[in-house]
Amino acid sequence: MLHAEKRAACLDGVVPRSHLTSVAGWREWVSLPELGIDWIKAKLDTGARSSALHAFDIEEIERDGKRWVRFEIHPWQRSSADSVVAELPVLDVRSVKSSTGHVQERYVVLLDLRIGDRVVTTEVSLTRRDEMGFRLLVGREALRQGFLVDSRRSYLGGRPKQSVRRRNRAGGMDD
Repeated sequence: MLHAEKRAACLDGVVPRSHLTSVAGWREWVSLPELGIDWIKAKLDTGARSSALHAFDIEEIERDGKRWVRFEIHPWQRSSADSVVAELPVLDVRSVKSSTGHVQERYVVLLDLRIGDRVVTTEVSLTRRDEMGFRLLVGREALRQGFLVDSRRSYLGGRPKQSVRRRNRAGGMDD
């Protein structure tokens, strides 16, 4: 899907009737297909409006006269292994208030997230989440695209094979 089409679909926020509501747990294994990340643990947070991805070495670049952002991601919790370099068009730069009340200017990009068997396009802000338990936070704007979060459950969308879970567990989080 082209960037403009993704943006229109994301901003529309209307879930077609053909999309049934998917039930997800409060934490899920998510894929970021555009970035080549097959598995990253995410917290699904209905208390957060927007989604946020752990990113570092964030640098604005120009490509064909347009603003892009280059950044790196550590997909494993509490680990710097398997760093991924990514480049995406800049959708916006916004002031975002964290859960602690701190306001920070962040780059916002459009990103496809695969949660279970569904792929949704959503706005994601880029920020350092070193100290956070999850490298990806999925907020209401993404979840309103047809997800119901069951706060009693986890990993309803499936899990990667055990060898992948072990790589992530290096930080001490359970799977």
